[in-house]
Amino acid sequence: RTEIQYNVMKRTLIFEKLLRLGLLVVILLEADPVAAQGNKGVRPNVIVILSDDQGWGDLSLHGNRNLNTPYIDSLAREGVRFERFYVCPVCSPTRAEFLTGRYHLRGGVRSTSAGGERLDLDEATIAEVFRDAGYATAAFGKWHNGMQYPYHPNGRGFDEFYGFCSGHWGNYFSPPLEHNGRIVPGNGFVADDFTDRAIEFIQTHRQHPFFIYLAYNTPHSPMQVPERFWKKFAGRDLAMRHRDPDRENLQHTLAALALCENIDWNVGRILKQLEDSQLAQNTIVAYFCDNGPNGARWNGGMKGRKGSTDEGGVRSPLLIRWPARLAAGKKISPISAAIDLLPTLADLAGVPVSATQPLDGRSLKPLLLESQPKWMDRLIFSHWRGRVSVRSQRFCLDHQGKLFDLANDPAQRREVQEQYPAEHRRLTQAAADWKQALANRQPTAFRPFPIGHPDYQYTQLPARDAVAHGNIRRSNRFPNCSFFSNWTDVEDFIAWEVEVLQSGEYAADIYYTCQPADVGAVLELSLNDSRIQNTVLEAHNPPEQGAENDRVQRIESYVKPFKPMRLGAIRLQKGTGRLKLRANKIPGSQAIDFRLLMLTRVP
Repeated sequence: RTEIQYNVMKRTLIFEKLLRLGLLVVILLEADPVAAQGNKGVRPNVIVILSDDQGWGDLSLHGNRNLNTPYIDSLAREGVRFERFYVCPVCSPTRAEFLTGRYHLRGGVRSTSAGGERLDLDEATIAEVFRDAGYATAAFGKWHNGMQYPYHPNGRGFDEFYGFCSGHWGNYFSPPLEHNGRIVPGNGFVADDFTDRAIEFIQTHRQHPFFIYLAYNTPHSPMQVPERFWKKFAGRDLAMRHRDPDRENLQHTLAALALCENIDWNVGRILKQLEDSQLAQNTIVAYFCDNGPNGARWNGGMKGRKGSTDEGGVRSPLLIRWPARLAAGKKISPISAAIDLLPTLADLAGVPVSATQPLDGRSLKPLLLESQPKWMDRLIFSHWRGRVSVRSQRFCLDHQGKLFDLANDPAQRREVQEQYPAEHRRLTQAAADWKQALANRQPTAFRPFPIGHPDYQYTQLPARDAVAHGNIRRSNRFPNCSFFSNWTDVEDFIAWEVEVLQSGEYAADIYYTCQPADVGAVLELSLNDSRIQNTVLEAHNPPEQGAENDRVQRIESYVKPFKPMRLGAIRLQKGTGRLKLRANKIPGSQAIDFRLLMLTRVP
């Protein structure tokens, strides 16, 4: 009897333990919807992080002892590292190739400002692919593929946009930015601010699949970095230097490294938010850079930097972490490129790609998921300003026709065309064919700047996109984030070639500065038969800003806190023409300094 009671008690205790364990499992499954469904039928979230002007060598992951990037490095340790991944030599082409899966020349991207950075409207983007599959989509940071809607991020598949559309920005501490077309004040250091917005988006959309494009504008110049990161590097000696140390600007390098550590800290904040939201397991996080380093600094001994089609100008890290599916610590050696990201991420997420035009990129999913994938050799092309280089798995033909064995000479120090004449002929012909098909074809027909798309309320027309006539001068030779000054004659004017997409009335605001002695200028805005004018009645004469936060003297324009002034409401008719801003009266030495014209559709 005692034995029977003992057995009953034992079975009861076991049952209670199993019951408690079962309840615990249920609680855990309810708390983690990914685990509850075993990742079956649950599409992964996707976060793509892109840095600006950070080289392959600007990570401790790649052996750089000058800095420490533990959070970015963790993406390789906990995910997959691509050992030979290629981007373009400069910003906007790389972004276009990521967005479309196609070489940037196919999409009409041929420069980095004044309209040449715009991605043709018949190109489908990765955001449209994911949005059409039911994802919430957002872009935070630097866009650089078109400003006026529908070139704007909101017109290219992103439901949410916070950042700036220009190629670079003149102030990194609480600058004016935009939120879905409306100008708003930034909040703190830009990279931190963009990360805050991304974190907020994750929190808001944690119950729904999301696609986030987090595009930092650092370590692009001007070299401004918060003090907490700068103080680690100020005055430091560097353990590792550029392959030609005499070319290195140490102050610039130190600022760039501090900015890279700030990026790493912000990546860590994103990863922590995913953990806190219990989304880490089923979120794909990809990290890469848009071109080579923006200075002569350590980069693994590779030849070239930003702007070059040599290895140092186009080689980038690509790190992809997806704990639910990807093996930790895997390294992938086959060559790949920015054109591969759209097909790869869509394939991993099970999202169909209904591209209107054929892709140049390939899905890298077999390399990511299979132990012995069938993978065909390929060629990858790099282009900038007529210079073309082409890479196979082993060799590189540079833009001068020299052949290098990258497998044994990644620094491109020894030409090998005499040792491998057949390979030299093959790549030379491939480069010629690619030039004929893409680089040498006529550029996209003239594209006026659009105004008043039916689906959008705002149109920004900055000084960057305008042409100045007469005495008016741009504040810097780099158009991005510049302004106009020296407006001294009534014959002077600023003009944009535009196309009004919908007839209607538009409120016109200019962003200006004006010295007290110059108050009273009468400004006129006109397009074809429509015109309005108003008088500048209020002085606004702040000093130029930027130098107080620069760690290195900049080459770009300084900025000012420009003030908006309402010119009035102008009636615009659908069609094309030249939009002009002129000063019909200049009572002082000059009219105004001009930064931006904002047109807002009047209901």
